[in-house]
Amino acid sequence: MLLNKLLEGVAVVKGNAAIPEIDIAEMTFDSRKCKPGCLFVAINGYDQDGHKYIPEAIAAGASAVVYQEGEAPENVVPIKVEDSRKALAIMAANYFDHPSRKLSLVGITGTNGKTTTVTLLYQLFTDLGYSCGLLSTIENRIGADHIVADRTTPDPLETNALLAEMCRKGCEYCFMEVSSQAAGQDRTYALDFRGAIFSNLTHDHLDYHKTFAEYLRCKKLFFDYLPKTAFALTNVDDKNGPVIVQNTKAEIHTYSCHTAADFQCKIIESSLEGMQLRINGKEVWTRFIGAHNAYNLTAVYGAAMLLGADKEEILENISRLEPVKGRMEYVKGGDNVTAVVDYAHTPDALQNVLGTLRNVDPDAELVCVFGCGGDRDKTKRPEMAATVAKFADKMIVTSDNPRTEDPEAIIADIKAGVPQEAAGKTLYIIDRKEAIRTALMMAQKNAIVLVAGKGHEDYQIIGKVKHHFDDKEIISETFKNL
Repeated sequence: MLLNKLLEGVAVVKGNAAIPEIDIAEMTFDSRKCKPGCLFVAINGYDQDGHKYIPEAIAAGASAVVYQEGEAPENVVPIKVEDSRKALAIMAANYFDHPSRKLSLVGITGTNGKTTTVTLLYQLFTDLGYSCGLLSTIENRIGADHIVADRTTPDPLETNALLAEMCRKGCEYCFMEVSSQAAGQDRTYALDFRGAIFSNLTHDHLDYHKTFAEYLRCKKLFFDYLPKTAFALTNVDDKNGPVIVQNTKAEIHTYSCHTAADFQCKIIESSLEGMQLRINGKEVWTRFIGAHNAYNLTAVYGAAMLLGADKEEILENISRLEPVKGRMEYVKGGDNVTAVVDYAHTPDALQNVLGTLRNVDPDAELVCVFGCGGDRDKTKRPEMAATVAKFADKMIVTSDNPRTEDPEAIIADIKAGVPQEAAGKTLYIIDRKEAIRTALMMAQKNAIVLVAGKGHEDYQIIGKVKHHFDDKEIISETFKNL
C-alpha cells in the first residue's frame, strides 16, 4: 500500500517533509519483526519505549518510521505524528481496508461478564443462522474455525487482520471483548462499532491502572469514541453505568435487574440446573445460574434486540444457550458432592459466585479453593480473602498463576485479609493440585466445592513457564479415585 494512502486520517505534525509515494509492504511496532521495505511505528509501551528501537528497525530495513518524540531519524522516511498509538490504529484499519465497516461489530467492556456475554452473543447469532466472529479471552473464532487467543483484546494490526479474515469468509457479525488496557492504549480507536455494552466495574487491574479513577477513565474511553450511529447499552444497576455513557455520541440504552430500564430482568426460580427468568415481561428457562448471569443474559437479549433480531427467536434461542467453559461449570462426584469451576478472580466476582451457590442450597457445606495471580494487583488479595471468609464454611488458599512471585508471599498477602474468626476454617496449601484434592476429600455429603480463579485456563504459569494444569481435569481424576 502507498504510504500516503496508509496515512489517511493520521494527525501528522506540521513541519514534516513531503511524504514520498513509496510502497509499504508491511507495518509493525515490533522492531524484531522489521523487514526491508516495512514501516515501523514507535509507540510507548507499558514497560518499553519503542522510540529506543528505531535504530534497530532502520538496520533491519525499515523504509519509513512513524514516531511522536525526539528528532527525525535519518536514512529513512520520517513521519512525526501527534499520537503514535492512534496513528497505529488508523493505519492498521487503512492497511486492511476497514474491515470493521463491513460487518456488525459489537464490543463489551467491564470487569466481569465480558467473556460470557460475547460468547453467548456469538452462540445466539450463530444459532439464528448468521456467520459470526468472536474475539475473547478464551478464544477467537472465525465462523466455526477456532483460533487460540493469547490476550483479551489483540493489538490493532492483529485485530484488523482477524476482522479482514472474517469478512473474507463471509461473517456478518463479530462480538469482541474490550479490556481497559486496550481502550487506554487506543487498540480499538479506529474500529467502527455497531454497538457497545458495559457490564460492571469493580476492583481489578490496579497493578496496571494504579487508581480506580484511571481504570474507569479507560473503560469510558471506549464509549467516548463510539459514533452516533452506534448503540451504547449500559447496566444502570452499577453506579458507574450512567457515568460510562456521559460523553458518548452513541444512542444510549439501559438494562437492569432491579430498576426501570429499557431491558429488565427478574429471577423467578433458581437451582443448580438453571434459572427461570422474566425478561421484559416474557419468561424463559436458561441453563445458567446466578444474578451475574441474569445480567449477562439481559445484556445479550438487549444487544440482540438492538441489532434487529426477532424477540421470540431471541428468547427461544436463549433457552438453548450453553454455559461458557470455565464459568460456573460443575462436576458431580460421590455423596452428591458438586465441584464448581469458575474464573472468578476479583472480590466482586467471588461474591457473585459464592452468593449464588449459597442461595441455591443454603444447607449445603460450601468449600472454596482460591488463590491470586502473581505479578498482578496486590491490593485485591486481602479483599478476596475477606469475601471468601464471609460466604464459605471452609476455605483453602493456594496458588493461582504465581508467575515470577514467591507463592508464599502471595499467600501471605491473602492471609492478611482472613478475619480472626475464620482462621480455624482456613487451610494454606501452595500446591494447587493438592489443594483441590484436599477440598474434595474433606467435603461432606451434599457439599458444594468452588474451585475459583482459573476457569477455562488449561495451564499454570510458574516463573515464566506455562505448565499444563486444568482444574476440571484434577477434579474429575480426584472424584474417580475417591
